[in-house]
Amino acid sequence: MCLGSFVTLRATEPLADFEPPVAEGRARVVVERVSPEVDCGRFAVKRIVGDLVAVEADVFADGHDEIAAALLYRHETELEWRRSEMQRVLGDRWRGEFFVDRIGYYRYTVEGWIEPFETWRRDLLRRISAQQDTDIDFQIGAALVESAGLGDWAWNLRRETCAQTRRDLATSAELAALVRQHSARSFTGRYLRELTLVVDREKARFSTWYEVFPRSCAREAGRHGTLHDCESWLPYISSMGFDVLYLPPIHPIGYTFRKGRNNSTGSSPGDAGSPWAIGAEEGGHTSIHPELGTLDDFDHLLARASDLGIEVALDIAFQCSPDHPYVREHPEWFRRRPDGSIQYAENPPKKYQDIYPLDFETPQWRELWEELRRVVFFWIGRGVRVFRVDNPHTKAFGFWEWLIDQVKHRHPEVLFLAEAFTRPSVMYRLAKLGFPQSYTYFTWRNTKEELTQYFTELTQSPVREYFRPNLWPNTPDIIPEYLQTGGRAAFMIRIILAATLSGNYGIYGPAFEQCENAPREPGSEEYLNSEKYEIKHRDLKTTESLKEFIGRVNRIRRENPALQGGASLRFHQTDNPLVICYSQATADLSNIIFVIVNLDAFHIQRGWATLDLAGMGIEEGRSYQGHDLLGAGRYLWHGSRVYFELTPESLPAHIIRVRRWVRTEKQFDYYL
Repeated sequence: MCLGSFVTLRATEPLADFEPPVAEGRARVVVERVSPEVDCGRFAVKRIVGDLVAVEADVFADGHDEIAAALLYRHETELEWRRSEMQRVLGDRWRGEFFVDRIGYYRYTVEGWIEPFETWRRDLLRRISAQQDTDIDFQIGAALVESAGLGDWAWNLRRETCAQTRRDLATSAELAALVRQHSARSFTGRYLRELTLVVDREKARFSTWYEVFPRSCAREAGRHGTLHDCESWLPYISSMGFDVLYLPPIHPIGYTFRKGRNNSTGSSPGDAGSPWAIGAEEGGHTSIHPELGTLDDFDHLLARASDLGIEVALDIAFQCSPDHPYVREHPEWFRRRPDGSIQYAENPPKKYQDIYPLDFETPQWRELWEELRRVVFFWIGRGVRVFRVDNPHTKAFGFWEWLIDQVKHRHPEVLFLAEAFTRPSVMYRLAKLGFPQSYTYFTWRNTKEELTQYFTELTQSPVREYFRPNLWPNTPDIIPEYLQTGGRAAFMIRIILAATLSGNYGIYGPAFEQCENAPREPGSEEYLNSEKYEIKHRDLKTTESLKEFIGRVNRIRRENPALQGGASLRFHQTDNPLVICYSQATADLSNIIFVIVNLDAFHIQRGWATLDLAGMGIEEGRSYQGHDLLGAGRYLWHGSRVYFELTPESLPAHIIRVRRWVRTEKQFDYYL
């Protein structure tokens, strides 16, 4: 609950000693409960460029005077407020809107004021209806009109002798508009805070990520891949419809305590090590692993990716191998154990001897922050505009708020994805601090009840104002049990869910499309022979791949704006607990999609879904058409109940574009 400031007068204080507050005591209008607002204005609300931002507030005053309210807003580069009139919604609740046409930060607030002319006009009509003498009232109204600089109108109100004509003048919509435009707004009441809105580019709301290890991109087995090899994969990635290529760390890898296959503590001479053990004699966070190539090769990769409509996302992992130059040059940035050795990373019972965490409580924290900022700006200078941040929840909250703010004010187009699989409060805090996208618990939400509850929270609670989910069915760290046991159908089901529940999703490939699902041991979510510790070689042309299926799903996303956000997500009832049904739609209902998914990877599931037709703009009693974009079927339905039969290994879901009847001037026609 957000509380405003107030004055407390103690009973023991003599009244003669009380001084009124400095603020204008004649401001009678109160503004409260402004929304959207995150933590009483402590953090920014998030939107996308081109959005129409709706703001509501309680606006009221003492007495019975008519009031008005306005929404004030400005981009960070503007000195003057722009204004948008608000309309009363219900009771004391008012609503206004403004359009965000630039990325960056906006400020907004709400103010209200007394409307003497509207109050006069309301009371005049009441007196006329009661057949009271109104001569003096017209004189009062004329004075109000004259104070607005409308001398001719005021003269007519004073001098007009025809009662009806004078009444028509007083109640004229034109006069009311002119008075509103020219009257001085005295004693306005304003909300006690100016709120912040951060506006990101469209990629923050709609993106399709593909993660690949460049060192595994070699054309032949047994060779360390290069950035040039990775570049040759771009047409393959583009053909599946991905527009973000995410690269795990591409920096030199340390040798001390280098991990071997399957995260073993002993490594052989040929072991490649973990890319997250960053830093060696060849350099640190602004260097590229020598076997991957050069900075020029990286620049070429970015340029070629851009030609195909793909952005390259770089991993930001602020941690070091024992061989990182920081360890030698800035030992004060690391925590020491009692025996004098540097504390390595741990998540008991797991130990990561090849990684040294940075100490964000060091007395030299300012120098540390500045150096990490330099790293980010170095890669921005090379053309990177998307970063995936590794384990941000293990670094200081204050650092991320400062860093993202520093970046956003200079490069508002830059996006950060928070990879934080941790407690909800921590994940939400990181989003509030400025991360435009966030990993989620989707990876472990499998049942109808789990999915419905979780995504209702993400899209229909205050969380939606600042937390943008990015859904990952798998990662190099995680092969969940559902994928381990469900076979090919499980991979199809999970990518359909990821691609249609949110505007942002990603996969770790080619492990995903080739349905790799062997765990290191029973009960583990680690891959057997994990690519984090060794170089892989895969055949991208294998006929067993899901690449064609994934390409079809991503094409459906691109062609249907309803699937490019997530704010409109609504769940519908099914009579089968193993089948989930939900819909998404554009604001104008020009594009409506509903999805029915079989969550059982082993058996055919049948039943009925009951659709909320009113919520999809479908007129009661009218038929509507459905086109299954995934299975190519076409249907004509009457009423809200829809039959389904879903076979997991061939067609585990329907992704249906709805065509509804709408009334035109002459006839009914399809609304496309």
